[in-house]
Amino acid sequence: MKVVITGANGQLAQDLKAVFSAHHEVFSLSRSELDITNSASVSEIIHFLRPDAIVHAAAYTNVDQAESDEDTAYLVNAYGTRNVAVAARQVAAKMVYISTDYVFDGNKGTAYNEFDLVNPLCVYGKSKLAGEEMVKSFSDRYFIVRTSWVFGRHGNNFVKTMLKLTAMRTELQVVNDQTGSPTYTIDLAAFLKELIETEKYGVYHASNAGACTWYEFAKAIIAEAGLTCKVAPIETKDLPRPARRPAYSVLDHMAIRLNGFPEMRHWTDALHTYMSASL
Repeated sequence: MKVVITGANGQLAQDLKAVFSAHHEVFSLSRSELDITNSASVSEIIHFLRPDAIVHAAAYTNVDQAESDEDTAYLVNAYGTRNVAVAARQVAAKMVYISTDYVFDGNKGTAYNEFDLVNPLCVYGKSKLAGEEMVKSFSDRYFIVRTSWVFGRHGNNFVKTMLKLTAMRTELQVVNDQTGSPTYTIDLAAFLKELIETEKYGVYHASNAGACTWYEFAKAIIAEAGLTCKVAPIETKDLPRPARRPAYSVLDHMAIRLNGFPEMRHWTDALHTYMSASL
């Protein structure tokens, strides 16, 4: 297949390129090469490349900044996604849209499946949900893949932040009342490759198995690194931030199960693999 990946410099897109390139012809395009907010440019480039599939990983991802930069968040996550979806349909390409657990409000108290009602709490979540609606409206061969708490070798993420902070401090305070599922970019990329080679369209939840709080995630990271930094649990109210976050956004992988895909491994196993390769 000929596959276009948007957001080439993002942490997921870089692993997507590595995983997909072993099996497919890949064009990984950065913002300077494909400005998704420019509909004419998107149409021109997609018509020139005529891919069989587009993995749309480009996004506005600064959750807190989006609260004061709402227009840009919607321009990129909603209208940028519309432009890609329209172009994908024009060349009969499959489309994968990377979405987020932040489309949920976290009030359910148990894992969310793909058919649960959405109710985002913050601008970022609302703009990503708007992107989902654009995909459903303008693409007729789509996979919407919601993921969460992504970490990998490239870009910035929670694992790297924890390791950086432990080098500067002897004690950290980490939120212990937000629960979710960490996701290793390599594992997610492998699933997306398998998914895109099928016709099993629809909405999917894709994260590593298991769940934890940010505090528990931090403790596991520090233990894997063999460090002795003390970690103290705190509540969300003790760390005020502009954007509201769901308290419980664990993703249930119903679509993966029912469509016959293998479950992704437990997040602790994925973290061990990542840390072993990184340290």
